[in-house]
Amino acid sequence: MALPDALTEDRIYHRCPLDKLDFETTESLEDLALPFGQDRALRALEFGASMKAQGFNLFVLGPSGAGKHELVRRVLASHAAEKPVPSDWCHVFNFQQSDKPGAIELPPGEGRIFKADMSELANELKSTIPATFESEEYQARIQELQEEVTRRQQQGLSAIQEEANANNIAMLTTPAGFTFAPMRNGEVIEPEEYKTFSDEEKELVESKVEDLQKKLQQAIQQVPRLRKEVRERVHALNEEMVQLTLGGPMGELREKWAHVPAVVAHLDAVREDVVEHAEAFQDTENGAPAGLLNRYRVNLLVDNAETRGAPVIYEDLPNHQHLAGQIEHRAHQGNLYTDFTLIRAGALHRANGGYLILDARRVLSQPMAWESLKRILFSGEIRIESLERLYGLATTVSQQPEPIPLSVKVVLLGDRMLYYLLSHYDPDFLDLFKVEADFEDDMERDEASYLLYARMIATMARLAGVRALNREAVARLIEHASRLASDQNKLTAHDRVLKDLLTESDHWAGVANSPQVCASHVQQAIDERDYRASRVRERSLEQIRRGVVMIATQGEQVGQVNGLSVLQLGATRFGQPTRITATARPGKG
Repeated sequence: MALPDALTEDRIYHRCPLDKLDFETTESLEDLALPFGQDRALRALEFGASMKAQGFNLFVLGPSGAGKHELVRRVLASHAAEKPVPSDWCHVFNFQQSDKPGAIELPPGEGRIFKADMSELANELKSTIPATFESEEYQARIQELQEEVTRRQQQGLSAIQEEANANNIAMLTTPAGFTFAPMRNGEVIEPEEYKTFSDEEKELVESKVEDLQKKLQQAIQQVPRLRKEVRERVHALNEEMVQLTLGGPMGELREKWAHVPAVVAHLDAVREDVVEHAEAFQDTENGAPAGLLNRYRVNLLVDNAETRGAPVIYEDLPNHQHLAGQIEHRAHQGNLYTDFTLIRAGALHRANGGYLILDARRVLSQPMAWESLKRILFSGEIRIESLERLYGLATTVSQQPEPIPLSVKVVLLGDRMLYYLLSHYDPDFLDLFKVEADFEDDMERDEASYLLYARMIATMARLAGVRALNREAVARLIEHASRLASDQNKLTAHDRVLKDLLTESDHWAGVANSPQVCASHVQQAIDERDYRASRVRERSLEQIRRGVVMIATQGEQVGQVNGLSVLQLGATRFGQPTRITATARPGKG
């Protein structure tokens, strides 16, 4: 049997030819806009970012440390810059159903203007309406109404009194009300004298008194009706005065916001509510109640005034509240209360009209976050509800804001195992995330890739703010990248390891007071990393040297060979010698 040729040093270690690196230091190299060797992932990202059909959200899968997040943000930002800025969204008080605030969509940047206008209106109402009720015109009309009521009451009583006087009967005022007594010659008859009246005269007087009492009772019964009529006329007067006061500011606002019909409808509802609660503004000392004025303010949920293009949002804590929004509560005298001004937006609100980047593992680790995200994507609208209400764990009365239409592209970042598990076990997953962007673990190592990889290293160095690398240092990094890929014809795509190595090499260059990073500094960084993680490897070799683990390196032995396994513990790998033996025994034949 022919034995294989022994491996030479050149065949074991693939050196980087310096003549392929046509530069002195990385300072002269141009930045690399996008990482090379990731054409498949880039095409998928481009397709997913531009695809408008429902369900074409992205799942970016690949190993950790491959720079997925940075690349995804860069690609999405380029697409977002060409898209229009999404609308602003506000929540306003619902005068028909106070526990269901309405949602108003506004052109981008106009949400804060609308909020300021309504705050100014509320402040103006607080001062101008009480001033209207203090005006001379209002006081004169109120006095006129009161005098009219008094006059109408007196007219009824005067008619009864005249009728009584014409029949020689006096109408007397007592602490208990009114009473009647017979008269003679204009004076009330004493009870003793009244007893001398004949039965016919007594019957005539009593009959007339009874008739007058009925008329008096009817006149007195008219008083509550008169008072009610006065109250209605006062209320109508209050409404008239408030209408006159609101005419100017409301007219200006309606004209200003005529291009947004929803705002005009809300302004009309505000005017009607102010008129309906006109009496609440009559307290000239304390003014209108703060709770009443807060009904006219605006809760600006999404403000895109500073946004350029479509938003690209990354949520680092994707729980249910941070995704879908939440309704906060305030404590007052031991009680919790809430209103529409305490509704807070979630990441889906802020990313609406753009892109939302999430870490898949973090979403899955948060209670109910994954189910909430799927429900929102399927429904196409964001409904803010607490988990307790959503799953029937609490029945307390709370706000139920009007849902907001959703148009967002969700991008999940995760490893391959998560993608395959979700694809297999979650029937909804592939309906919502139809585009997979798979990152390569390694890149091709050929003559064309040397300079590209050098430019990638130069770009990393500039972003990390480290010293420029000379040609030998870049060559040593390329050789180490090939070693990390475990293939002489490949280069690793894990830029996190390379960034860490660049930072450590810059540190050792600083210790040596070198103006640039040399190959010796890169080698020192590699050696130091190996030494920091070498405790287990050294203990393994110690066991062999002491004879605890029997590894023979000389002679021959039947049924026994030496093997070498490669162990990876954390970020370090090392070889572990192993004795492999075979045992022969008779079979059953």
